[in-house]
Amino acid sequence: MLFALALLYALSANAEELTGKVIRVADGDTLTIRTAQPLDYRIRINGIDAPEKGQAYGDRAKQNLVRLALGRQAQLDCYKVDQYRRKVCRVFVAGKDVGLEHVRVGMAWWYRRFAGEQTEAERREYERAEVDARAGHLGLWHDQHPVPPWEWRAVRRRGKGGYGTKGNAGGR
Repeated sequence: MLFALALLYALSANAEELTGKVIRVADGDTLTIRTAQPLDYRIRINGIDAPEKGQAYGDRAKQNLVRLALGRQAQLDCYKVDQYRRKVCRVFVAGKDVGLEHVRVGMAWWYRRFAGEQTEAERREYERAEVDARAGHLGLWHDQHPVPPWEWRAVRRRGKGGYGTKGNAGGR
């Protein structure tokens, strides 16, 4: 309990709100915004993990994020910087949580590894969105056994080749 409170305090102490235009989408969970200053920030959308480039549904996930955010004004609640120096943020466009929308249409997994960085209400929303997308066979859930990106990355890091776009329908 004490650890959880310390984590929430640390996250809130680093909290930063940004507003800007989405000027680039790198992949299914990373984008760049330009603020009024003008400063550009690389953003990792919190709460999700989308298929990687070269992975089944990687291109579709990127296309969906383009549809949701590119060229639009976004409001961001940022709370940390990741190992790649990206700000990790909840991203809102037209009042909608972009990460949650991405999960709802089956273009990303709810990233349970970082669920502790979400509020209880957010965790319930993201979990429900993933369960519903899976039940509806939406997006990546159209495949019988979609490979989560964290597993796909682990196989590639070990140099075993393994997962790719072959054998997983629809992701190319």
